[in-house]
Amino acid sequence: MDTTEFRRRGKEMVDLIADYLENIEQRTVYPDVEPGYLRSLIPEEAPEDPDTYEDVVKDIERVIMPGVTHWHSPYFYAYFPTANSFPAMLADMLSGAIGCIGFSWAASPACTELETVMMDWLGKMLKLPEDFIAGTHGQGGGVIQGTASEATLVALLAARCRAVRMILASDPQRPETGITSKLVAYSSDQAHCSVERAGMIAGVRMKKIPTDQSDKYAVQGETLRRMIQEDKAAGLIPFYFCATLGTTPSCAFDHITELGPICNAEKIWMHIDAAYAGSSFICPEFRPLLNGIEFADSFNFNAHKWLLVNFDYEFTLFAPLTLTHLSPSASPCLPLPHPVSPSTSQHWQIPLGRRFRSLKMWFVFRMYGLKGLQDYIRKHVELAKEFESLVRADQRFEISADVVLGLVCFRLKGSNEVNETLLKRINNGRKIHLVPCLLSGQFVLRFALCARTTESRHIREAWRLITQLAEEVMQELVPLAVCLKYCLPRFELFS
Repeated sequence: MDTTEFRRRGKEMVDLIADYLENIEQRTVYPDVEPGYLRSLIPEEAPEDPDTYEDVVKDIERVIMPGVTHWHSPYFYAYFPTANSFPAMLADMLSGAIGCIGFSWAASPACTELETVMMDWLGKMLKLPEDFIAGTHGQGGGVIQGTASEATLVALLAARCRAVRMILASDPQRPETGITSKLVAYSSDQAHCSVERAGMIAGVRMKKIPTDQSDKYAVQGETLRRMIQEDKAAGLIPFYFCATLGTTPSCAFDHITELGPICNAEKIWMHIDAAYAGSSFICPEFRPLLNGIEFADSFNFNAHKWLLVNFDYEFTLFAPLTLTHLSPSASPCLPLPHPVSPSTSQHWQIPLGRRFRSLKMWFVFRMYGLKGLQDYIRKHVELAKEFESLVRADQRFEISADVVLGLVCFRLKGSNEVNETLLKRINNGRKIHLVPCLLSGQFVLRFALCARTTESRHIREAWRLITQLAEEVMQELVPLAVCLKYCLPRFELFS
């Protein structure tokens, strides 16, 4: 493919992408395929002679699309959103074309410096403390990671490094293995599984702090303090706590204004994982949810969830940065002398290299502006509140957790079996897609606002389908007494 053909094919691909997104709601949101479906549709080996571009494009519909879950469909309500916008996609094209590997300032100065500036732009949007802002002095800031999983791991590794160094500073003869074997980290029992996995990778024990529905599934300061004292009495060394703002199951918020001072007093690294909710903090009405950030050592959230930047794009910020280096600045990977910038962000991530991802944020920030991003987030929250009102108006259903942002946790009043059956019917129908969670032992359906194009009509259409299937399930599974209580009044048979 030469430049002339690339120009032509590139325009054709833009048309294909635009057509796909413009007509996405006409596609079945969840694929009707079995594991292994794709292997039989393509050859066992790569072709010796090149295929034509036309043949490759034809196979998109034949091979790929039948197995695609359409995350950007307005009928997709599973997990959390994955962001998407045309400016971000255009920037991604440019990033791919430039194709730099930004492992140092010299490897691509623009890649390193734009990333640093974008982190500062965002930090100012969030009204973060000055410690998190790099400015021109390199005293705060961060790096773009691929996912929140990477961010929590990097923070944990940095915290482990700091803890070991602090202890060795006062007891130089103590063996390092004797320190690491005593380290203990904490997270909520509602935290994402990647936090626990980070502990496994780092080789430290991770304890889950119990939460309760009465506390809105948030970690309480007194619970953390008690666990710390018990572990210290047992000879362990508490060193890291991962607080969550916007948990995956129910979008719960740990009380960091209580937890932060405890961590600071105990010299425990407090990391804040706000993978989903973090984007909302650019709205003044949601910024109080971040109160207590001044006690944190690090903070992350996924711009690729709610800031209209397509995957992968995750912000990790540190304060102060001098404590977070994971490798020496004189790297054996760089045999030749080269200029360096005040930012040494190549030390704040697991891989050495990184893509020019900041281009995507630069395009989106400039083409939407702060107000445009705020409006987008507020629209999703309003739609979630609309869906919540529909659920509350139907006495057969109940809301299982506070609706703070764009997630509604709800269920049919009744057994877990009834709700499991309802969800299975919903997803087998493939008209809308939801996933569940467990809250206090109850099977709960999660309705997350995800797609950029979701409107009120989609919400109401989804609710009509849910209630229709709920009627069928209750008639089949719910005892007669319960059905008389909840089903008959709905149709005003006692009027």
